[in-house]
Amino acid sequence: MKSAMRSIIILCMEEILAVAREVLRTEAEAISALMEKVGSSFVEAVDLIYQSRGRTVVTGMGKSGIIAKKIAATLSSTGTPAVFLHPAEAGHGDLGMVTSEDVVIALSNSGETEEVIRLIPYLKRFSVKLISMTRPNSTLAKASDVFLDVSVDREACPMGIVPTASTTAALAMGDALAVALLTKRGFKPEDFAIFHPNGSLGKKLLIRVADLMHTGSEIPIVHTDTPMTDATIEMSSKRLGMTVVCDSEGRIRGIITDGDLRRGLQKWGTRFFQMRAGDVMTSNPKTIPPEALAAKALAVMENYSITSLIVPDDEERPLGVIHIHDILKSGVV
Repeated sequence: MKSAMRSIIILCMEEILAVAREVLRTEAEAISALMEKVGSSFVEAVDLIYQSRGRTVVTGMGKSGIIAKKIAATLSSTGTPAVFLHPAEAGHGDLGMVTSEDVVIALSNSGETEEVIRLIPYLKRFSVKLISMTRPNSTLAKASDVFLDVSVDREACPMGIVPTASTTAALAMGDALAVALLTKRGFKPEDFAIFHPNGSLGKKLLIRVADLMHTGSEIPIVHTDTPMTDATIEMSSKRLGMTVVCDSEGRIRGIITDGDLRRGLQKWGTRFFQMRAGDVMTSNPKTIPPEALAAKALAVMENYSITSLIVPDDEERPLGVIHIHDILKSGVV
């Protein structure tokens, strides 16, 4: 009896996994098919949005409406001001948000969605440019200034009626529009961070080396002729596990780290403390400019397996020091 039950459970698991894989395969094929449909009309859509002096208004009903909301959010976060317009509410006053300077992107799997079709006369009357994401030869497609074909051969559900592959295709086309626009605008990570000031993403993209580095009396500094006894005291008192080594004019010449102390003691014993900082230092230490992102500083540290970077000024004098602990405490990662 237990053996039979186990067989049934295994069969169910296999069937469930088969269904999941078929859904993913179907939706992947739907997205793949879009690549052949992306052509001059896609470029026209990007140019229309790029040249618009207003906003991009994205609309759709039902599941298409949910996808429209996501597309509007993605556009807004990547430099293209966008809003979602509920097509049913549009006829009850919300159309007032649409101006002749705006561009409307309308989503409809069938291209015949009644609430969306009702918007067309208003858009035509006020010369609002219309981009549709739908199927060919539909009412919506024919009424559009630019038509993007997001039709699919079949949905992923066994009945072929639940919006699955079709919504995935529309979502992917929306992402393609957003990324093409951000590329055309020369959108940078710093620009993206402006719209994401909260959370770890904003911190990672906004915090710069200058915001975290130790400056002034907090910087451990010795000169090339400083005895190693004094250099060791300077390192211990500043608690950064290193010291900058400068020449008589205050310019950076090297660095001494805790690792250098350990290796020096191991090599020279007590004679090590009779040496000068210039004899022990590592020349040409890794540096980073103050305007660099803290995330970049962390990447440099990880790449060279070090824990601190010297921040030089324009004359190669130490402006600051940033330690890996400063970056980790800031929440950048």
